Amino acid sequence: MQTSAVTDLAHTHARPVHWLATAAAMAGVVALAGLLQPHPAGASAAPAAPLPAPDAATAHYPLQCGGAPSTVAQKATGDLDGDGNPETVAVVHCEAGSGTPPSGIYVLTHGKGAGTPAARVVATLVEPSQLKSVGDFAVRDGAVQATLLGYSSADVPSCCPDQREQVKWRWSGGAFVRTAQDGARAV
Repeated sequence: MQTSAVTDLAHTHARPVHWLATAAAMAGVVALAGLLQPHPAGASAAPAAPLPAPDAATAHYPLQCGGAPSTVAQKATGDLDGDGNPETVAVVHCEAGSGTPPSGIYVLTHGKGAGTPAARVVATLVEPSQLKSVGDFAVRDGAVQATLLGYSSADVPSCCPDQREQVKWRWSGGAFVRTAQDGARAV
């Protein structure tokens, strides 16, 4: 073995003061790392507050009113899909000078984007082309319930529907499923 021509270097001999300084520096690093840790996102985090129900007045409805304005005749809110946030269901028809214009029933949720975006239609439960008007209407127990009024023939005046049907829609399997509460009957 060849011996070094350089004498022992002072920094190669650890003294107790060096060990103490290293231990103190490591303890400081560990303590600082503990203070800078992010908060856990587990069960201790507060749940997000539910969003307010969408505003039916801000939605664009797929109605063909021939230049006339549309009217939100009825609206109700409730959590229809079980996500903890309420949806709004709106009964909408074109404004008419007389008679009973046909209605559409639309399910609204919040639009996408930042801020407070307008409500958007995510489902149509009744198309105005079905020539139905809506009597009683409510959202109860996660379902939309309505009385649909219609006509037995084209000879029945539009002011006086002669058929009534109680219906219910419930969110199931990714879609609204319609059921009749009792059979259609004449008024």
